[in-house]
Amino acid sequence: MSIKITTATPADVPALFELVMALAHYEKLPHEVTGTPEDLARHLFGDRPYAEAIVARMDGKSVGFALFFHNFSTFLMRPGLYLEDLFVLPDYRGLGIGKALIQHLGKLARDRGCGRLEWMVLDWNEPAIQFYQRLGATLKPEWQLCRVTGDALNTLASDAIAT
Repeated sequence: MSIKITTATPADVPALFELVMALAHYEKLPHEVTGTPEDLARHLFGDRPYAEAIVARMDGKSVGFALFFHNFSTFLMRPGLYLEDLFVLPDYRGLGIGKALIQHLGKLARDRGCGRLEWMVLDWNEPAIQFYQRLGATLKPEWQLCRVTGDALNTLASDAIAT
């Protein structure tokens, strides 16, 4: 069984959405998935794409994915790639699929002149932490994720100075 990594196309949206749902269940967060396959398609392939995805296949079956987008480092003065999610179906773990996805993103980042490839990992996901460290990733415990969503985002936006 060989691993094939490809750039996602609109035809991959149903499989990507299923993989996103599998990820949400793994992280015990299916209640946080409020988007639809149509939302995913629009934001990956619409008039203004906000993210990109790659798909890992084995024997023609979609078994993993990585969803990512560009960010920018003001200190490096260079773009970066931010990996939003990486997931491999449990039955396919340990076969090198996750490593192949990360390596593909590393090559993409290098080829695009990015200064870094970054992502977050849940603090309880020890297998993922160890996997990322084996790949050479450095965990940055001094950095905390800040997030504003829902009503708090609406309140924040409502209080903005008109431009």
